[in-house]
Parts: sequence; C-alpha cells; structure tokens
Amino acid sequence: MLVAILCGGRGTRLQEHSPGIPKPLVEIGGHPILWHVIRIYAAQGYCRFLLLCGYRGEQIEAFARETYWPEGVEVRCADTGMDTPTGGRLRRVRDELSAAPFLATYADGVADIDLAALRARHEAAGTLAAMTVVRPELPFGVALLDDEDGVAGFHEKPRAEHWVNGGFFSFLPGVLEHLREDSVLEREPLERLAATGELAAFRHEGFWACMDTYKDAVALDDLYAAGEAPWAAGLALPS
Repeated sequence: MLVAILCGGRGTRLQEHSPGIPKPLVEIGGHPILWHVIRIYAAQGYCRFLLLCGYRGEQIEAFARETYWPEGVEVRCADTGMDTPTGGRLRRVRDELSAAPFLATYADGVADIDLAALRARHEAAGTLAAMTVVRPELPFGVALLDDEDGVAGFHEKPRAEHWVNGGFFSFLPGVLEHLREDSVLEREPLERLAATGELAAFRHEGFWACMDTYKDAVALDDLYAAGEAPWAAGLALPS
C-alpha cells in the first residue's frame, strides 16, 4: 500500500531557527523528522512512500536519494508545486493514488499509532476516508476552580477535551474526486466527506505530537535524546 507524505509546506514558524531548511528536514535526534515519520510506517510493514514536495523540494529529493533505505523500502518524490495546498498536492498525483486504497500523512507529526488498527477501523466503517483524531496535551497548566471561584488547585498541561485532526489518514481512491487544485484537504474536502457520512474517526489515545514551532522541535529532540520517544519505542526499520 502506498503512503503519501505531504512535504510541501514552508514551515514559516520554524524558519527563524532553521533558515534555508524545509520543515520536513528539521532534525530530531540527528535525523530529519521526515525520517522518523517514514520509520513509523516502515516498522509496521509499509514500504512504498511518495513524498509530495514543494518548498525547497530539491533538498527533500536529495535526502530521499542519499539516505540508506533497507531492501524493499522505496522512497520517491513528486514535485507538486511551490504553493499548492494540501488537497491539491494529493490531486496532482491522483494517477498514482487512484488504483488502490492508500495512506496519507504530514511530514511533521509523530505518534505511537497502530496503523493496522487505523486500517481496520476504516474497513469496518465502509467510508471513503478515516481520519485519526487525538486529544493533544495543552501547552499550559489550567486552574481548577471551586463553586465560589476560588482556585482549588492546578492541573499541569492536561489533555484537551475535544478531538482534533491527528494527521494520519486512510483513504479510498474515491476521495480524489472530492479534491481540486486549490483544495485545502483539512477544510472543504474533509468537511464535505463528514457531511455525507463518508469520514470515519479513529481515536488514538496514545502519544501524539506535531512539530509546528521551534519549541516543539526542542521538546521532541529532548525526548529522543533521553530515550523516551514513544513513537520510536520498539520500532526498527525492516532489514
């Protein structure tokens, strides 16, 4: 099964600290975060990857070409345009994605996700798409108030109450019919699928993190350096 990874964004909130480097190549533990994302899938048996490139795509192509990939792991790149939105990038490679179900994700999120469970949820739902949803850890502590508005205590960085898009998708080819060149995947296409009952949710209760800022990158790097990276625990690329 093909895994499409969206690698075209500029990562503007990281540019101040990583000038000239596309977001997917910002390093965590000495390896680009894109390497970690590929590793999550490859360790669970997925070996075909298509990187949908845009901003500084030549650097991502060089990474794919120069990195050692174990036998059977195939990493290819497709130039999907400098400023193409996420849905448009998938549409531009529709010829490669239209033959069979496929997985998709972003190049900046890691999780200890069970991909087989995601696929099973999608198949059981019988929908065009399944989206992993997560409850992220809030970046700050919260005050616990009593009935008289006294502060009864604090809860340090609790999980959000609401579920958000976790960025790990399972798609049938019919999803491509909902995409246009100017489609932002997370907006109108997913909203339409949800409105028509064609979008299932896969609840992931484990670890999940998205590298949006330099602070996020430092936090992930610290976890990896301490040997406490949940997305990497027990995982290894197939030999």
